[in-house]
Amino acid sequence: MATRIRPEEKRASPLMEGAEAPVRAEGFNHLHINVRDLARSIRFYGEAFGLKVGFSAGKGLIFMVPEARGHSLALHQVGPDEPVGMAGGFQHFGFKLDVKDHDRVIKQVEKAGGKLVSRGKHGGQFPYAYVADPDGYVIEL
Repeated sequence: MATRIRPEEKRASPLMEGAEAPVRAEGFNHLHINVRDLARSIRFYGEAFGLKVGFSAGKGLIFMVPEARGHSLALHQVGPDEPVGMAGGFQHFGFKLDVKDHDRVIKQVEKAGGKLVSRGKHGGQFPYAYVADPDGYVIEL
């Protein structure tokens, strides 16, 4: 018969004995992506998702924020020899939107210079759409 250890009796692993408790993340602060044309990307994320320039962190690096604040999207202008888009193992990121009308959002993205990549239902029941920004980053709606 196995002995059950109640939560208050849990023992620290030998590696943790005498160590401080780990610092825990409270959430994401920002997503930082490389872009080819900073002005184009600022316009796209403003028109497609209503993000506003929050602040600049130097030449070629700005942080865009949603109206509700919270997390931010850092746009970093890079040269022609540096990767942008889906290069390097990046898959996609997602936006939590104030509407569930994918048709409307897709039209807004396309008007802003993006494109529809695919759409469907996860597990046959949860609608999704993947769109791409002008640099090719895939965004889930």
